[in-house]
Amino acid sequence: MLRTTKVLMLVTDVGFVVYFGVTGLGLIPPEWAFAGYADPVMADWNWSFLAIDLLAGATGLASLLLLRRGSASGSQLMLVSLVLTMASGLMAIAFWTLRGDFSLAWWLPNLYLMIFPLPAIVRLAGPRPVPG
Repeated sequence: MLRTTKVLMLVTDVGFVVYFGVTGLGLIPPEWAFAGYADPVMADWNWSFLAIDLLAGATGLASLLLLRRGSASGSQLMLVSLVLTMASGLMAIAFWTLRGDFSLAWWLPNLYLMIFPLPAIVRLAGPRPVPG
């Protein structure tokens, strides 16, 4: 299970960086943008995710590197990254729910952010064998 999670994390964490790069350069076509994209308040809301998304991405990529090197702290950092990723998706879904905006183009990626980390979070946060 963690092998699949690692692949999904890599894609997601790189995706966070790419998304904010594309957004910052204004490369999202208007027809792909979320409702109210040109509204300065909505733009601020979108940019408010920069910190959590980049922190999730940085901790995720660092955890993958640490795990590749055999470091025990890699799984702890992976848990932090997955929780941040899930929180980011949850925040966006909660916002769109409150606004009554149900665009699949924005719901699906955020549901993905919310759901894919769950199995690994349960595994990583679960009981550990007591050394004996």
